[in-house]
Amino acid sequence: MIPRYSLPEMAALFSDEARLGRWLEVELLALEAWAALGVVPAEHAVAARARAPRADAALVAAVARREAVTDHDVAAFVDVVQDAVGAPEGSWVHHGLTSSDVVDTALSATLVAAADLLLEASSALVATLRRRAAEFASTPMLGRTHGMHAEPTTFGAKLALYGLQADRDRERLRRARAAVAVGKLSGAVGTYSNIDPRVEEHVCAALGLHPVPATQVIARDRHAEYLYACASVGTTVEALATELRHLQRSEVAETEEAFGAGQKGSSAMPHKRNPITSERLVGLARVLRGYLVAGLEDVALWHERDISHSSVERIVLPDASLLAYYSLRRAERLVDGLVVHADRMRHNLLVGSLGLVFSQPVLLALVAAGCTRDAAYRIVQSAARAAYDGQRPFREVLEADPDVREVLGADRMASVLDEAFDCDRALRHARRSVDALAQVEP
Repeated sequence: MIPRYSLPEMAALFSDEARLGRWLEVELLALEAWAALGVVPAEHAVAARARAPRADAALVAAVARREAVTDHDVAAFVDVVQDAVGAPEGSWVHHGLTSSDVVDTALSATLVAAADLLLEASSALVATLRRRAAEFASTPMLGRTHGMHAEPTTFGAKLALYGLQADRDRERLRRARAAVAVGKLSGAVGTYSNIDPRVEEHVCAALGLHPVPATQVIARDRHAEYLYACASVGTTVEALATELRHLQRSEVAETEEAFGAGQKGSSAMPHKRNPITSERLVGLARVLRGYLVAGLEDVALWHERDISHSSVERIVLPDASLLAYYSLRRAERLVDGLVVHADRMRHNLLVGSLGLVFSQPVLLALVAAGCTRDAAYRIVQSAARAAYDGQRPFREVLEADPDVREVLGADRMASVLDEAFDCDRALRHARRSVDALAQVEP
């Protein structure tokens, strides 16, 4: 992943030093398990840990040099570690193991740590959406369907629905974490032919993983589930960012991204304040979904294993983790700093819409007064079109309509229309989504 979208705490998990460090820990834990079983002299296990190389840039370079000869990264790593430990203790390194025992188990530990970071960021986004949803729970605005004015809603209700979706993503991340929190040290085809199952149990327990039956590799549907959780996070962030982009359009102007001192919106047009964070998040979601496709294609491997998944995972698992984490952190910052123009929302709702957003309660009032639904619909539809074409207030057109007057009655029409055009009535239940979000765990 390019540094532009890599936050340091997640990037550190996928560095070469971290990768080799986890491989080394798996090897040393396995050796210590063998010692506990009496296969390896106890003092050899102690010496191996004491003399094992540090997982630093020097080790990365040494393994790279050796790999140029072996053309096999794990074999090169084992050679370098054995040389560093020295004989005879070093000869026990990788005893009874195959490469995937080390790589898959270490990868699982990495993904668990990555999932923990994602869960932390997800919780921060949910909390911020919850706080801002409560802040704007009573802020009326236009609801829009098909991009057109529909009925009133509140900005708090809108944010709360995204918060509830983000909370569902958090639950998906929890399930994905559980799916990848597994390890295997069961040998070349998973039958423990040259390794005691108790070695696997010891290593997995030390790493906080659960041993699972496997072929030579852990089944890749687990990794695909992790990638789905990352892609789902990106898609939720995309949905939120798309909404905020629309609300920032010049002709809408109901929200805008925070704009820092010294920031420039355009190199050519000084007046511009563009929704750049939202646009960036929308674009990154497209990449995340692509990683999921690659992960799903990794599930089907030949017989007990091949390595067609390996090259793919070296790219998609780190990059999906990095992009999902970046997206969550930037989305949280976007919502936290969002500028909300409540007056503009009210103006667009009550003035800009000409009152057409109250067409349904007018329809229902006509039906309640004894008009058939189809006849009532035609009356309201005709009045709405006249209001739109003439850019006149909808209520004014209705008050002048003889059919409306006839159905409602001259003496009742004003009170009936007052109720139909009452924004508070329309929004009397709009807090339900805000209240639902308030109930989710922190």
